[in-house]
Amino acid sequence: MSSFVHRPVRRRENTILDAYFVKSCVALFLFSLLVEPARSDPGVGGDTGDAVDPAALSLTFAEEFDTLEVSEWGPGTRWIAHTPWSGDFGGARFSAPMEGFPFTIEQGVLRIEASRDKADKWRSGLLASVDPKGNGFAQQYGYFEMRARLPTGPGVWPAFWLIGLDRSKATAEVDVLEYYGDKPGGYSSAAHVWHRDAPPDSKGKRINVFKDADPTAYHTYGVKIDPMFIRMYFDGRMVWKTETQPQHRQPMYVLLNLALVDEETRNMAADPSYMFVDHVRAYSID
Repeated sequence: MSSFVHRPVRRRENTILDAYFVKSCVALFLFSLLVEPARSDPGVGGDTGDAVDPAALSLTFAEEFDTLEVSEWGPGTRWIAHTPWSGDFGGARFSAPMEGFPFTIEQGVLRIEASRDKADKWRSGLLASVDPKGNGFAQQYGYFEMRARLPTGPGVWPAFWLIGLDRSKATAEVDVLEYYGDKPGGYSSAAHVWHRDAPPDSKGKRINVFKDADPTAYHTYGVKIDPMFIRMYFDGRMVWKTETQPQHRQPMYVLLNLALVDEETRNMAADPSYMFVDHVRAYSID
């Protein structure tokens, strides 16, 4: 036993030190509460959970397709008809919008058509929510959703996806839906980081829901992005999640398209092929 235990002066000093220690701990705890919101901004916290209820979220973007405001490159329209970085892809050229092709609106539904033109070349349609200068709709974090009917059969490649605004060092991509018509049992979801000077970081999953559900019927395809996780939803049910990478913690814009694969299977695609979209919506989660 230590000799100071029996000395009142030492006990008083210990009491003072203990009180000081407790007060210091309390002060540090209170300070941590004050600074925690600042720490969560870059993505340290902010897990919003697996469930999603759009009715409980704040609607920030609603395209109901009662009309369609689109131009080839902007500016000043809600949508443009190419990827903003001029990186069109696939086995069908994405066309400038014209009367009746590739976009038509009927009873609040967008129809995107893929078909051969007079020169026997495949053409189809894409919509992007920002123009080449970044003007338009983009949002950091939130829930993004498309309700759509998909075409089936070899060659068709409909998609609903997001791209990060800042592409200076890497391109952040979230594929909510990639459907290959020759693989009708499901679709693919993925999160990519395409680095300029390094191999890509990619995570994905095959979502095998069409063994029981019909892809040609209307379904919702959604993604919720928060600082911790990217979560994918089919008809409101979470079907996959992966950790949010730093490059995905930025404003993301929306793309939807009916592409064709750039292979011989495109020649087996039905001519014409159609994708029907009932709505595209986005919600904030804060």
